[in-house]
Amino acid sequence: MHKLGRGQRDKLQQFITITGASDKVALQALKASDWHLEGAFDVFYSQPQLKTVADSRHLEKLYNRYKDQYVDMILADGITLLCNDLQVDPQDIVMLVLSWHMKAGTMCEFSKQEFISGLQSLGIDSLEKFRERIPYMRSELTDEQKFREIYNFAFGWAKEKGQKSLALDTAIGMWQLLFAEKQWPLVDHWCQFLQARHNKAISRDTWSQLLEFAKTVDGNLSNYDSEGAWPYLIDDFVEYLQENGIIRKSEDADSSLKL
Repeated sequence: MHKLGRGQRDKLQQFITITGASDKVALQALKASDWHLEGAFDVFYSQPQLKTVADSRHLEKLYNRYKDQYVDMILADGITLLCNDLQVDPQDIVMLVLSWHMKAGTMCEFSKQEFISGLQSLGIDSLEKFRERIPYMRSELTDEQKFREIYNFAFGWAKEKGQKSLALDTAIGMWQLLFAEKQWPLVDHWCQFLQARHNKAISRDTWSQLLEFAKTVDGNLSNYDSEGAWPYLIDDFVEYLQENGIIRKSEDADSSLKL
């Protein structure tokens, strides 16, 4: 330990705090990832030999605690109980990350297979371990690739069964949740624009393209290309921002955003 630099010791301590791993295991994971904290988490959670293998009997017990009385699934009441046990708000974005790990087909429900497979992949077989994994699941939102996967997963997860599009109110709620993490400055204007001008369900194409728009176009639209292949809804949004004086037109030298 004494041979480690201060930055390395800090990372080691942070890794142990979040994962509950021993010094030896933490050191092994950090070295394997060249001391990149995100990479070390991936190493730790993807290699069963480094973590305690989830005990299937304990998983069954956990599932039975939350499963519905009449249906062999965990439904809204069970998820509320789970959130209470984890001391997490049901509206917390970490529940979306958990659902992504479980590959859940629908919001507010987990099949037995989804619940047990998801917890096995996270190395969870007790409430204590569940609580310990919450900071790790939160940290995944800062990983660009994982955020993109979680964002794209959210569309199918949040839409009504049998529907191809996502109800506008649901889409707005999801965008506000997701972009609060990425701090896209135009998210509130986007949601107001949709309610004022669109008022229809959101297609998968619009959903996925908006992430590209938020990631690649500056908050003041200085690099927005009106000839680009954006969906018409995004082009309309840019016009709406300009018409309402929220964004100055790009020909203005000091193009700026009024928030």
